[in-house]
Amino acid sequence: MFGYDWPRFHAAVNDLPTALLLVTVLFDLGAWLTKRDSLKSAALWTLWAGVIGGWVAVLAGLQAEEAIEHGEAIHELMETHETLALTTMGIFTAVLAWKLFRRSKLTGAEEAGLRVLSLAGLVTIVWTAVLGGKLMFEHAAGIPNATMQREMENREAGHHHEAGEVEEHEHAEPADTAKRAGHTHPPGTPAHKH
Repeated sequence: MFGYDWPRFHAAVNDLPTALLLVTVLFDLGAWLTKRDSLKSAALWTLWAGVIGGWVAVLAGLQAEEAIEHGEAIHELMETHETLALTTMGIFTAVLAWKLFRRSKLTGAEEAGLRVLSLAGLVTIVWTAVLGGKLMFEHAAGIPNATMQREMENREAGHHHEAGEVEEHEHAEPADTAKRAGHTHPPGTPAHKH
């Protein structure tokens, strides 16, 4: 699949629909507050694109679940992530279907109900994303065991600078705390920064 396996494909396709569905809710709120038809149209088009892309991401995620090596902790998180993703897509699909079914004949009460439903979808999409991040960054989901073992061995070996490289670097706190965890220097190494 163009050099991607299912976990990588899922990672590649899940951000855009999330952004589109977020923007859908913002456009819809903006249309409601400003009474601008252009924002209402933009909300519908981004909803279309977000729903289509979201289902692609969900289907890729379902395939990725079967492809990755995992233990019980990842499995439990994946199940919750999956449930939330399906709930999110169900919400936004229902909103889109109702808007298409009713066309421009939506009553004020229907529009308000769909807006509340979209806000609920926004909450579930954020929760889904938080769990996806936790799967990746706290549990290394999708990273094969052999790759993770090589990386752990590499980190344990530490990092050494070549002669003359020390003058270019002063030791300082890295801006990214994730870098700090695996970067070590042997005792007596002069101070430097990256």
